[in-house]
This record gives sequence, C-alpha cells and structure tokens, in this order.
Amino acid sequence: MLLRTNRYIQYSEMAKKSDNRQTTEAGVLQSVTLIDVARVAGVAPMTVSRALHRPELVRSDTQKKVLEAVQATGYVPNMLAGGLASSKSRLVAILLPTIASSIFAETVQSLVDKLTASGYQTLLGLTAYSTAREEALVEAILGRRPDGIVLAGTSHTKATVERLAKAKIPVVEIWDLTNKPIDTVIGFSHEEVGKQVARHLLAKGYKRFGVVSIDDPRGLRRCRSLIAELAKHGIGKATFAILPAPATVQAGREGAARLFDETPPEIVVCSSDTLAQGVLAEAASRKMSVPEQIAVMGFGDLSSAAHIYPSLSTVRVEGAVIGVKAAESLLSRFAQSSAAGHQPVHVKIDTGFTIIDRQST
Repeated sequence: MLLRTNRYIQYSEMAKKSDNRQTTEAGVLQSVTLIDVARVAGVAPMTVSRALHRPELVRSDTQKKVLEAVQATGYVPNMLAGGLASSKSRLVAILLPTIASSIFAETVQSLVDKLTASGYQTLLGLTAYSTAREEALVEAILGRRPDGIVLAGTSHTKATVERLAKAKIPVVEIWDLTNKPIDTVIGFSHEEVGKQVARHLLAKGYKRFGVVSIDDPRGLRRCRSLIAELAKHGIGKATFAILPAPATVQAGREGAARLFDETPPEIVVCSSDTLAQGVLAEAASRKMSVPEQIAVMGFGDLSSAAHIYPSLSTVRVEGAVIGVKAAESLLSRFAQSSAAGHQPVHVKIDTGFTIIDRQST
C-alpha cells in the first residue's frame, strides 16, 4: 500500500512537470495526451492505447501502471477519435419532451441501464414538445456521430425525417404507435387510451366530464379521442382546460379551478398523474369530497399514484418495457451493422396499457 502511494505521488509530480512544460513553451495550457500518460507510466503509447481499449491484451501489472498514470494525469480518452477509427462512437442519443415530471423515468432508466451494460453511453436532449427544437437537436447530435437515436413520439418535421434517413443509423420512436414509423416504433396507441378510458368511465355511470391537459400533442390526442368516444354515446359536451407544458401540480390546480368555477363536472380526466394530483389538491382546498362530489382520473401511474389520498385511478403504461425493448432493438441492429449503414426495418411493437381503478373514481 505504501509503495502504491509513493508511486502515485511520483506520477503526480511528473504530470505536473509535463503540464508546466506545455504551458511554458506554448503559452497556453494544453490537454493531457496519450503520450503524456505513456511517459508517466513508463510504457509505449501503443501500450497505453491497448490497456484502455483492449485490456485483455495487456499484462495486469502493466494495465495497473497505465490506469494509475491516467488517474495521476487526469487524462480523458478521446472517444470521438476512437469512434472515427472504428466507425463506432458507442453513443446513443435520447430525445425527450421534458424531465420536469417523472412520467418518462422508468423508460429512460431501463433504456440507459441496458445500453450501459453493453458498453454504450447516452446523451439526453430535451425538445420541450417542439418539433422545431427536435429538428435542431437532431442536426446537432448527428454531428457527434451517434450509433443510434431514440425519439419520444412520432410527430417530426419533414427535415428531421429526411436527415435521419440520410444518416443511416437505427432510429427508435417510443411512447407512441404509427403505421409509418421512421424505422422502429415501440409504444401504445394514445387514441385507444382515450377511447377505452371513455368506455370505462361511462360504464361506471359518469355523464358530466371535464378534461385538464397540457398542450402536449400526445396528451391532446388522448383527450380528443376520449371526447369523440363520449359523443358516440350521447355525451356531447365536456368542459376543457388546457395549460402550457410542462405538467405540474400547480397547473393541475389552475385547470381544476377553471372547471370548478363554472359548472363542476362529475369527473375530471387528466392528461397526466401530475395534473391529476393538482386537481385533487384543488378539490381538497374547496372541501369537495372525492369521489362523491368529484372523481379524478390520471395517466401514467406514477409511483406516487397508489400512495396519495385518495389513491389515484389512472392508466398504466409499460414504461420500463418500452425502455428495455428500445435498447434491445438498438443493440440487435448494432450487431448487424454493415459498411453500407442501416436500412429502416419499419417495425411496430405495441406494449399496451392497463386502466387502474383506485379510490379517486
């Protein structure tokens, strides 16, 4: 242990001298290079490269010296340069609308975990529900040469679709379904969610409906589908409150206040559990009993939905399954890569959804 400590100090001092030399001669502080690491470790630069990228080809004591030198110098491998040499960046980009709520948490966690276990790193971009912003992010990210891209939703600009087609890398659209995917789509039908929720609540006897949603295209599609299904059953009017994204408890309270200040509905259907919790909070502040005076339905089945009071009825989507299947799809495509690039496979995977009845309805 003492020998390792002394060696570490020696490496640190040598690294400092190397940095000082670079600063003095060039006038600016340069980044530590692989050659600097080799000098500190007392090995050839090729040995450093092998120890970092193909450790099975290097003796354990040599690998140990290289890793200690890396730590001492603060060297960061240039992954882009390695990617250029191998045509692989081992980077996957994930574009989501927001991380302000945890509705995408299970999907992202399972997706990142599986990719990480296979040696891939992930880059997260936020689109703020804007296809124009998504277009700009895709353009910027493709410059980093990702091996694959995951997009939330199926609504994109024409330029985004064309750019991704030219990139010839695997693309997975998640949290939605379409008959014309860019490549692979994994998720569920938002229209079917709205239809089935309407039928479920009509069967429970509700007739006066209110809707609270943010201006999220997918959430609005669910709400429009719900309204259309209600109309088929003779329910031609529902009160509506649409709030700016993202979904927050405060937005839910504001939406509920708009509905309650008019003719209060029997039930409020929300585009997310977060909004639904806001509706419950607003109802509690007005001393409205749930579900006797007002019932509430959410979407997403967040971890808190079953544990708030009253517990929240909602729609459960298989977020973790979507993440795992997205990762599996990418990894399978990476294993089949060719010099000509990837051709779209146009695969659609429906992970379904489940309506959960709890105390709020």
